[in-house]
Amino acid sequence: MVLPGMKPKYTEDPKRPSETRLPGFGWLPNRIRHLFIACLGEFVGTFLFLFFAFAATQVANNLLNGKRMDIESLMYISLAFGFSLAVNVWIFFRISGGLFNPAVTIAMGLIGAVPWLNAAVLVVSQILAGIAAAGMVSALFPGPLSVRTTLSRETSVVRGLFIEMFLTAQLVFCIFMLAAEKHRSTFIAPIGIGLALFVAEMAGVYFTGGSLNPARSFGPAVVLRSFPSYHWIYWLGPLLGAIVAVFFYRLIKALEYETANPGAEGNGHEAYHMNSKGQAVHDDGRPSTRHGTDGANEHDFASQLQSGKRQPSRIQRQVKPSSNTATMEHIEKPTHPEAVFAQGMDGHRSDNAVNHPDDRPRAQHKRASSNYEIASDRSYRSGPDAESGSSMS
Repeated sequence: MVLPGMKPKYTEDPKRPSETRLPGFGWLPNRIRHLFIACLGEFVGTFLFLFFAFAATQVANNLLNGKRMDIESLMYISLAFGFSLAVNVWIFFRISGGLFNPAVTIAMGLIGAVPWLNAAVLVVSQILAGIAAAGMVSALFPGPLSVRTTLSRETSVVRGLFIEMFLTAQLVFCIFMLAAEKHRSTFIAPIGIGLALFVAEMAGVYFTGGSLNPARSFGPAVVLRSFPSYHWIYWLGPLLGAIVAVFFYRLIKALEYETANPGAEGNGHEAYHMNSKGQAVHDDGRPSTRHGTDGANEHDFASQLQSGKRQPSRIQRQVKPSSNTATMEHIEKPTHPEAVFAQGMDGHRSDNAVNHPDDRPRAQHKRASSNYEIASDRSYRSGPDAESGSSMS
């Protein structure tokens, strides 16, 4: 208990010694505090995700007025679910991970990304948030709540089960590869996850309601106090889909999928990869001129990185002066990437380029060089840096 005027005592975190706590929470262990933050984030995030998705579904179904679903309504509902998920995952992924789905949470537990105790508590938060979102939409929007997931007249229970399973498997695997697997594009993973749900909703809304999420189906059923006899498929289907995604994910991880396309996330200099023994491996069976996926031969540069040496190498280059006689001279190869050259502003420099009197690279042709090939000194010196894309000073 912290009284006014008293200095609160904070819990000590070895990794964050300067981290402060709210007055009155100094007694709370970090593990419990972190779990509370995650539960709070999952509840609020799931509530917001489903609230906006349910609201859009309510609008679409009210406009249909009992008629069969048309393509406009299907697109409207699918976009609402996809965009709502993308926005709220982007908001909450630093707080709780932005799971918002019991099937996704269990899948994260199966691959070891979320501890099982945390996963169990998060699932409860997500289910409660689904009920709260459905109740809020029912209270705010006129008309009876019409956001339940139901099978179409043409869809059997078995078909509905497998539709939910495969759609959820695609969504969960997308989350694994974009969010659980850290890479250079992880920060925009919410966009891909939202698009994955959008695609799944377009395929599933008409036939099963496009649940892919037990909390999404359970919430409206509780508010309406109406559970169809096949309600279980909206639990079993997503859970089976999560297991399928986990199995495939573990399979490609066991096969070391990163070695199949080592330059996919690189800038052309990461052709070397480390094997399970900690050794640098480069021979991937492709021609030497295609060490990276961009088709460039970066062998010399990569070898310098592996050896830790930054010594310049000497290469021979044929230089054609104004006369027709060709001479050979040694040219120092720079250890740092050269700036973008003026001829095309694309970082390419031909082998027959010679130095211009103004220290500007200039292509040597029998005819006069065009304006495209010779840029002004100002354009050359202020061009973007070939490695980082930043302007040169």
